[in-house]
Amino acid sequence: MDRRVLGTLPRRLRGVVSPVVPRRTARARLAWLNEASTSIGTTLDLRRTAQEVTDFCVPWLADAAAVDLLESVLLGEDGAHGTAGTAPAMRAMAVSCVAELCDLEPDPVGEPSTFEHNKLVYSVCVSERRAAVVNRMRRPDFERVAPTSSAAEQMRKAGVHSYLAVPLVARGVLLGIADFLRCGASPPFGRADVELATQLASKAAVSVDNARLYGREREHVVSLQRTLLPRAIPSTAGLHVTGCYAPADDPHGVGGDWFDVVALPGGRTALVVGDVMGHGLPAAATMGRLRTVARALLSLDIAPERVLARLDLAARDLEDDQVATCLCAVYDPATATYTLASAGHPPPLLVPEPGSAQYAPVPAGAPLGAGVIPYDAACLTVPARGRLVLYSDGLVKTRRSGEDIDEQLEGLRAAAAGLSGEDLDGCRLTRTVPNTGNRYDESVLLVAAGRPEPLGGDMRVWRLPPDGTAAGTARRLVTEQLRHWELEELADVSELVVSELIGNALRHGGAPGELRMLRHDRLMLEVSDRGPDLPQIQHATESDEGGRGLQLINMLCRRWGSCRIPEGKVVWVEQDLPNGRGAT
Repeated sequence: MDRRVLGTLPRRLRGVVSPVVPRRTARARLAWLNEASTSIGTTLDLRRTAQEVTDFCVPWLADAAAVDLLESVLLGEDGAHGTAGTAPAMRAMAVSCVAELCDLEPDPVGEPSTFEHNKLVYSVCVSERRAAVVNRMRRPDFERVAPTSSAAEQMRKAGVHSYLAVPLVARGVLLGIADFLRCGASPPFGRADVELATQLASKAAVSVDNARLYGREREHVVSLQRTLLPRAIPSTAGLHVTGCYAPADDPHGVGGDWFDVVALPGGRTALVVGDVMGHGLPAAATMGRLRTVARALLSLDIAPERVLARLDLAARDLEDDQVATCLCAVYDPATATYTLASAGHPPPLLVPEPGSAQYAPVPAGAPLGAGVIPYDAACLTVPARGRLVLYSDGLVKTRRSGEDIDEQLEGLRAAAAGLSGEDLDGCRLTRTVPNTGNRYDESVLLVAAGRPEPLGGDMRVWRLPPDGTAAGTARRLVTEQLRHWELEELADVSELVVSELIGNALRHGGAPGELRMLRHDRLMLEVSDRGPDLPQIQHATESDEGGRGLQLINMLCRRWGSCRIPEGKVVWVEQDLPNGRGAT
């Protein structure tokens, strides 16, 4: 017999004494088969279904029973069609036996089975898709059935005298093998027993196939969801962000939760967490579309409340009429503040220090797709080593009756307060909340921790004079800072670029505001002004006296851009750093 280690059998089965299997009436056999419909396939888990088959058969049908499934079935793929030239790979999944057979040597559960050595099972069950039976076994028969000589000897010593194997076939596809043993005073398998086992195998195979198909569908949805989520969180200036996705324990819970982290100009970072109502492929597809729109809007450095307003319009344009919640936050390392806006999403959790946690007051707003705008923004200051936790409601929802959302949120707050900063950064919160073992909805989690002292390190911000001396002042500040960073080779280009930015701010923006300089993966320069119009590259003729500044910037820098802010606009440029000369 090719089975798992019997020491892992359920305790209630280890003490069962081998009975004499009586000859039962047709009515009793029919009642037993009817009971199988409710006892087998109670869940959509392959391992649990296989165990239910063996538990149901012992000791009523046999003194020992075991189930092996094809490797392809365990991977969610199709089983074996037709005949094959070689034995398909199988894996031991479940076993049950009476106490007298606990000394057998089966294959360990979860390990590859050795049915390829069982020529009887291969030639009859696998190739011909019919039952194989050996009654009144003699010494050569044990060698034909057992995977090893030692296992054959153990079967002989235990008094095994009858062997039966039946294929698990559903919809014309071979899924696995179920085999049975009788020993001692139990009668050998007769024709009626073979027919009964074959009918049971047909019922069990349908349950196994349903579990396979359901598992494959869940895996497809989870794979799609993971593909639509960020593969890696970008390194951002002034902020350390970790994120994770926790699938639901219940396959029905897979759907449309997402998060995103977007590096913005000026060292700012955008954080987004959203949740599409509903589950399955439609929710995951809607999530992918909304995330794409949100990322495109955030790359333009649009304020969080305006991003949500545009997302609401995009959600209303979807044909599925689905609704989603969303929380958007933008962190500015220069001021160590977050600007947040919410569309019906659970409030973010502020953890200023270990042992303390509270929810940040953010106006809730209406969910995306509801058509109720505008959204209001809130400003939040977080201590240098504090954490801001963004999550979806799957992290707190449970099946416990009588528990409202306030109690669930309080459980999350208490769990966060009990974790250290390192544990929060490691997403331990997904494993320590009260509903960890009872999660029926997926969840996402983002934990953002501000880097201490962003100014004076890799970022500098200066207020420029609102007159013609601004260009000279900016060139001097940039040159001194590059010398301090040991990046003198970038001074010439940086002086030229910042002069053009200041000139445009004086001509078209009223006056320059702030000059921001950031060294991270690249060197970034940013100049703000009060002008509302965003600059564009123009085609200058030979006789034109101006219009070439942005063309020059476009050629000298890696990239450039502009965006509106409440006070006007900012224009920024990025330059590549020499190898190994980035921020430390």
